[in-house]
Amino acid sequence: MKKYIAECIGTFTLVFLGCGTAMLVGCDAASGSGYLLTALAFGLVIVGMAYAVGNISGCHINPAVSLACLLSKRMDVKDFVGYVIAQVIGALAGSGLLALIFKLGGITDMSDPVSGKGFGTNGLGGVNGNIAAGLIVEIVLTFLFVLVILGVTSPKQTHGSFGGLIIGLTLVVIHIFGIGLTGTSVNPARSFGPAIVAACAGNSAPLSSLWVFIVAPLIGGALAAVCYTFLEGEAKD
Repeated sequence: MKKYIAECIGTFTLVFLGCGTAMLVGCDAASGSGYLLTALAFGLVIVGMAYAVGNISGCHINPAVSLACLLSKRMDVKDFVGYVIAQVIGALAGSGLLALIFKLGGITDMSDPVSGKGFGTNGLGGVNGNIAAGLIVEIVLTFLFVLVILGVTSPKQTHGSFGGLIIGLTLVVIHIFGIGLTGTSVNPARSFGPAIVAACAGNSAPLSSLWVFIVAPLIGGALAAVCYTFLEGEAKD
């Protein structure tokens, strides 16, 4: 149970601080400052949580990472289900608290200046609504992110205490590239929480493409697991 609580707290923190930053600064392509601040927020949260709960749950805080660990035989089905449920609850809690704070404080949500109810949701606006392009972006970015995680957390790794920093910085780079295309998900729970809360607040638009940000990261995570297992096996030969 402690592992699930740790995953819930970690995912809550990721959504609360990551999406919260996006809501405050927006993602203005003209200046790029919003891109960088949001990317740094997501990446630095991963760094912090890796050292805070990594020794308890492994700090997956992402169903795609948990799926990769399941396929790599680093966890069993029971824990996988428990992790995903905890991650979704954490994401919903993070988005819900942001909604409350922004409403009580009368703060403008800059992540969706049109409706004012974006909550840091993901979308296909950057790829002009093209589903295929969105799927490719999210699959590839998740594949790269999870591949790094599997490598850094391998029993054979030699990165020592710098593992969390490496993973966090990788997420920063992935966000810098992906924000302008899909808002960067690479995490089904991170996309699910904000989309549901946005819909409850009257903006149901993110729900139409939510499936992309659930399916694509899971495919990317699964491909990373298969690829890393193959590469690691080859390295032993």
